[in-house]
Amino acid sequence: MACLASVGGLFAALPGHAGVFAPPPGCELEMTVQLHQCQVANHYRCAGDPAGYRNVAYADGSGVFFISQIDDETRWIESFSPETGEIDQLDIAGSTDNASFSALLAEGRDDYDFVTRNNFGEVRRNIGHDQLTGESVTIDGVALERCTFDLRIEDGAGNFIARRTGQQYISRKMRIFFSDIEEFENAQGDKVQSMDGPVTFAFPGDEGFAAAEPQFDCDMLMTGLVDQAGRS
Repeated sequence: MACLASVGGLFAALPGHAGVFAPPPGCELEMTVQLHQCQVANHYRCAGDPAGYRNVAYADGSGVFFISQIDDETRWIESFSPETGEIDQLDIAGSTDNASFSALLAEGRDDYDFVTRNNFGEVRRNIGHDQLTGESVTIDGVALERCTFDLRIEDGAGNFIARRTGQQYISRKMRIFFSDIEEFENAQGDKVQSMDGPVTFAFPGDEGFAAAEPQFDCDMLMTGLVDQAGRS
């Protein structure tokens, strides 16, 4: 795992100027995906990364808020939160069963048990599975398949932190997951539901390619914020 080199690339992955996303030097943008809940994701690859690695920068109306790096098996190699400065990295050697996209495609289900560590000294054990439902869908001309997941997150001592369950999409061709409907529950019993699945896909030459600003559900989120402010 190329930790230091990839961290540098993640740090640099910010829009070059308003409205246009510019990947770091030596990287090439491949796809822009507009998502529900006022988010946009820009997917790019960098020449200095190992073969099969890809990066994705997620932005909302305020700019990039999360950057992640995965490999060809969709293993979570590294992520970075610009707001908090948190860097999470996969502990491949310390993981019992790393995620495998190939196993999911071949068997219809992939069970995993992997460990991540961050720069604040926190250890997270991620235990769960992905399972194809057999249903195929097409969104903006892109062929996808539905997949359910169930993930339990523990700390280094085995204490429960959170559980994530829901539904995602996969692309066999691109070997990648896309979010859809999810429920998150923490150790305090708080539950949050989200639906930030893809709405449009833009590739080189398409309108909307390299967009740095989200397009969908932003007015709805702003209305929610106004309503909350009015009730406070």
